[in-house]
Order: sequence, then structure tokens, then C-alpha cells
Amino acid sequence: MTTANVYLNFNGNCRDAFKFYQEAFGGEFQDVSPFADMPPQEGMPPIADEDKDKLMHISLPLSENSVLMGCDMIDGFGPPHQPGNNFAISLGPSTKEEADKIFKSLSHEGEVTMPMEDTFWGSYFGSLTDKFGISRMINVDMQGA
Repeated sequence: MTTANVYLNFNGNCRDAFKFYQEAFGGEFQDVSPFADMPPQEGMPPIADEDKDKLMHISLPLSENSVLMGCDMIDGFGPPHQPGNNFAISLGPSTKEEADKIFKSLSHEGEVTMPMEDTFWGSYFGSLTDKFGISRMINVDMQGA
């Protein structure tokens, strides 16, 4: 079964925003990963020193089936932050096969921003904007599989 959660993008203030959300919703952060933790990626620019403490990923579980997630948008890693592109729907299929099927369907007549591939954080991940302009992230957690 596929889950769906909201993924929020920020302009350098993700950590502050999630502290605010934690105060509102309660709970503990499940994952907090700054860009400094990201290993060098072939074909990607190095992380600028001023961006290393910004968040590559953070998650705050809201219930058994709902997680609020977010990151900071930095130069060279996706489009610049602007109102209207500051969120995505994060889909969590349970298998690579299901992820590939969903990715193929949703990317039809859309734009692939990152093809489905194994990642350094232990997931099978890809991202796209569908033909209606909705940003999607598809993530299969391979560590729990």
C-alpha cells in the first residue's frame, strides 16, 4: 500500500519552521539530516560552506500514517525556492516495482526531475512534476525492506 505525505521546501529556514511545527503538533523528529552529511555526488555541484548546516531532510511523525517532511532548497539542487513550488506530495510505495509503475504513470507528459534510483540514504527514490504541475517524490525505504 502506498502512503502519501506532504513534503515542504524552505528557503534556508527549514529548521526554524520544523521547531515551530513540533511545538504545534508535539512529537519527536524522526530524521534530521543537514547537507553536510551528503557525500559528493557525481554530476552535482559541491555543497557550499554556507549551505552545509541547512537541512537536506527532516521528518516529524504526526500519526501512525502521517509524516510532515521538509528540506531547504539550495542552489544547484532543484529549482530556486518560490511560493507555489515549496511543497511536494511524497509517495511511499512498499516495493521498487510499485514505485516504478507509479513513477512511469505520473511522469507521462510531465517532467522527470530525478529518475528512480538507489540513493546514499538507503532508499529507492525519484522525483517528478506531473502534467498538472504537481511535484511528486517517490521513496521506497530499502533499509526496512
